[in-house]
Amino acid sequence: MSSEAIPSEHSSTHHLATPPDRLPQADRLRGAGTVARRAWRGPYVRRLVLWDAVCASAAAGSGLLARFHPAEVGVTTASLVIALALPAVWVFAMVLARSYEDRYLWEGPEEFRRVFFAAALLLALVGTVSWGLKLEVARGFVVVALPLATALTLVQRQAHRSWLRRQRAQGRYQQTTLLVGHRSGVAALREQLHREPDQGYRVVGCCVPFRSGASGGPGGLPVLGGLDEVVDVVERYEVDTVAVLPSPELDGAALRRLGWELEKTRADLLLAPSVSEIAGPRIRVRPVCGLSLLQMERPELRGIHRLAKESFDRTSAALLLLLLAPVLVVIGIAVKVDSRGPVLFRQERVGRDGRTFPMFKFRSMQTDAERLVARLAAVNEGNGVLFKLRRDPRVTRVGRVLRRYSLDELPQLVNILRGDMSLVGPRPPLPSEVEQFGVEMSRRLVVKPGLTGLWQVSGRSDLSWADSVRLDVHYVEHWSLMLDVMILWRTVGAVVKGKGAY
Repeated sequence: MSSEAIPSEHSSTHHLATPPDRLPQADRLRGAGTVARRAWRGPYVRRLVLWDAVCASAAAGSGLLARFHPAEVGVTTASLVIALALPAVWVFAMVLARSYEDRYLWEGPEEFRRVFFAAALLLALVGTVSWGLKLEVARGFVVVALPLATALTLVQRQAHRSWLRRQRAQGRYQQTTLLVGHRSGVAALREQLHREPDQGYRVVGCCVPFRSGASGGPGGLPVLGGLDEVVDVVERYEVDTVAVLPSPELDGAALRRLGWELEKTRADLLLAPSVSEIAGPRIRVRPVCGLSLLQMERPELRGIHRLAKESFDRTSAALLLLLLAPVLVVIGIAVKVDSRGPVLFRQERVGRDGRTFPMFKFRSMQTDAERLVARLAAVNEGNGVLFKLRRDPRVTRVGRVLRRYSLDELPQLVNILRGDMSLVGPRPPLPSEVEQFGVEMSRRLVVKPGLTGLWQVSGRSDLSWADSVRLDVHYVEHWSLMLDVMILWRTVGAVVKGKGAY
């Protein structure tokens, strides 16, 4: 690397100089270019368009077959025209709903919300046009085709996301990221991004306030400049994303100027104000007296949203109990044959608003497991609050299989049916754990605990206590039915892989 790229320690510029051996990654990325690193996005979106059309075609064919028997010739002209046009109209509706824009792809539930919006828009359009022009469109065809197109589209888009996450976890399709702010905030954000490589943010350096005598960046991260040199660093190393953390030096005016200057580059600007960790999507911009103020809305935990969640939970639990009844019987017999003791294990847990309830599980341990905890405390592999052992001698042979695939949790469907738990929510804590809760962790008690949750799809027992707190609070603050659906979908993969299950 040339001396011009990295100023020497005696340079007149006031940022923290960094020797060349501290910047091998940033140097390798020079010249690669933001455009080259984002080249995969175009083909990805084109594949989405193609598969959306395929899903609509399959749904149209299924709708015709469901409504009109192959031996009949009574297919209405209007239905046939709509079936042939559905793939193009479906894609056009997705374009109108802006479901192909980068800002809504890759992560978060917004992409799926826009698919639902496009489906509702198209359904309303078909109904209005057929009524206004008095077209003989078979209602049975519409009732089958549009919901099926929506379901297939959601499935294929989630499959694309899963594929992208796997690629990113292997180091592909990454975007270089520059962290800007004070050292403590930069270190915390870098650690969080490092824990989730499948999100695609590859931190290559940071810009921090210059301090006399300071050496090196937080956690060994290369310091590429000061807070007033962000744009120069972005241009020098062709950075894709700039993440700015709260800093007194970067007030409203400074951030506004930084945004204007970054518009001349290809870098995206991400702001991480301290309130976003608490509120996330509940933040809304509200114009007041000519100012754009941030309003923090209340979480959707009451009223119609709560009724919808509870209805969904209890209906789903009842259906799953009926469908899985043979499996539950087989598991119960296996538990009884494998070791002495009851089939079900009943334990007091803490639910919403601190109320306790008996939680049911298939017994996976010896009957004297609780008495052996003190003896095994010295080899505890938990996170400081939870007691866990990867090779717990108390677990039975059948119990190991049940835990590996979370089958021991199935009796909690009864808890959901009783109203003690939800399908998705924070992990149900023990009373002894609640006694150790801080203010943040107590926030999880405003909702019902769940059979699965962000903790289930993010590592389960491998999580640290800090990660468990963050995920549980994140769920409470960001709850929506779409988030529940996404977590349920990811739970299937987490259970199959069995990562963190012991």
